[in-house]
Amino acid sequence: MPITPAKGLSADDSAVPASDGTAEPIMLELVDESGRTIGTAEKLSAHLAPGRLHRAFSVFLFDEQGRLLLQRRALGKYHSPGVWSNTCCGHPYPDEPPFVAAARRTGEELGVTPALLREAGTVRYNHPDPASGLVEQEFNHLFVGTVRAGLRPDPEEVEETAFVTPAELDELREKFTFSAWFMDVLDTARPVVREITGDAAGW
Repeated sequence: MPITPAKGLSADDSAVPASDGTAEPIMLELVDESGRTIGTAEKLSAHLAPGRLHRAFSVFLFDEQGRLLLQRRALGKYHSPGVWSNTCCGHPYPDEPPFVAAARRTGEELGVTPALLREAGTVRYNHPDPASGLVEQEFNHLFVGTVRAGLRPDPEEVEETAFVTPAELDELREKFTFSAWFMDVLDTARPVVREITGDAAGW
């Protein structure tokens, strides 16, 4: 289970360049309990306690051996820094389809385009982050796929990466802190994970 430090291009996920060269705040879609859009909110404000329910996505990519690509979040991130988590997660821009956002953000964070990407359901959760005091109130769209190209992680987003088997994941979870949402999203996505990786992979 080699763990690879991140190296590659840097990009800032806290703001979007505007046409006049200034930075505009990132806006998220607020949703109701059924996932219908009801408005927008600035990214940080949506995570301030008690949190506002918003649309998100989580990606799980696997290599040809059926190993899951994990990332350790960069130490400089304002939310859940330095913890291990799934391949990629984030938030669609307002009116951006979650599938498009998932593919876009995977490229931005890891420098790779999924070879395959399938929808794997949704999950709603409420997870406070003890370290920052921020709260994840999310309606999360899940995607599972495969990756074949080499990674070029953005070091401002990703501290390290690792491809793991189920047994290696268990070992990592005993030694290191994982994101509060990790098991919620993995367990919900497992049926599609098994379809894609096959029985031999053990997921």
